[in-house]
Amino acid sequence: IFSSSRSNGNMEKRNLTIIREFVLLGLTSSPEHQYPLSALFLCMYLVTVLGNMLIILTTGFDSGLRSPMYFFLSNLAFVDICFTSTTVPKMVVNILTDRRTISFAGCLTQFFFFSSFVNMDSLLLCVMAYDRYAAIGHPLHYTTIMNPRLCVQLVAGLWVVTYLHALLHTILITRLSFCVSNVIHHFFCDLNPLLQLSCSDISFNVLLIFIIGGLLALTPLVCILISYVLIFSTILKITSTEGKQRAFSTCGCHLSVVVLFYGTAIAVYFRPSSSHTPESDTLSAVMYSVVTPMLNPFIYTLRNRAMKRALQKMFCRVILVQ
Repeated sequence: IFSSSRSNGNMEKRNLTIIREFVLLGLTSSPEHQYPLSALFLCMYLVTVLGNMLIILTTGFDSGLRSPMYFFLSNLAFVDICFTSTTVPKMVVNILTDRRTISFAGCLTQFFFFSSFVNMDSLLLCVMAYDRYAAIGHPLHYTTIMNPRLCVQLVAGLWVVTYLHALLHTILITRLSFCVSNVIHHFFCDLNPLLQLSCSDISFNVLLIFIIGGLLALTPLVCILISYVLIFSTILKITSTEGKQRAFSTCGCHLSVVVLFYGTAIAVYFRPSSSHTPESDTLSAVMYSVVTPMLNPFIYTLRNRAMKRALQKMFCRVILVQ
């Protein structure tokens, strides 16, 4: 009995194929659409990097933009650059070289950093909502509440939380077996496509996604909603029409980014597994991982007078130096 069970076990082990690399199908399965789309996304990536770099340089260049609001905005711009850099360059290189493969270690590395940056984006939006509430609801105590030391501690703490969360999911993925297929119907290594390829029991992974991932995603969203309820109740008490318009304008930029980011992210990660399709997941991922970081600089600069003035001064000084 022992010899037969041992031989059966050896047969099962031989039948399992250890996958050492994955194949990323990209944005579409149609070869004729891959090159135009890769060119489009390369342009979007360059716009994203340039726009967010301008935010970082402007906030560092202009002494009038040294408030906590612009400190968090520059951090958001840095995260957005890293966010898109984990996925778009690899996708473009794969298409141009006609090599769609990514090693198992490379796939896990890409997932780790992508997960870290997407959660950092979410948490920064939450902190920025609280910052707006402190500025509008408690203007006289704003500098005391949002002091520089607290701002730095908040950002450092968020990085620790996001890295630990990404590390947890990465370690759990390494414990899974991938033995059926190595084709990922996506343009990067995301959590749902990887779990769908696994031939192991993923119930524990799914449970952690809904418990820990849900807390990490929904807690900031709830805090943002509470902050804006308090903000709007405070704005309605302002008697000056100009004051109301200024407050709504400041909050409108942030709120637009929140709706765009959370709407698409929730559509990917918190739908029933039966409703997941490669096309819908890819489209939603493109929205929050490529389109949103590209639009953030436009939203925050075109509708922010202080940023526009700072940009004009910086460009004028650069032109005069030349």
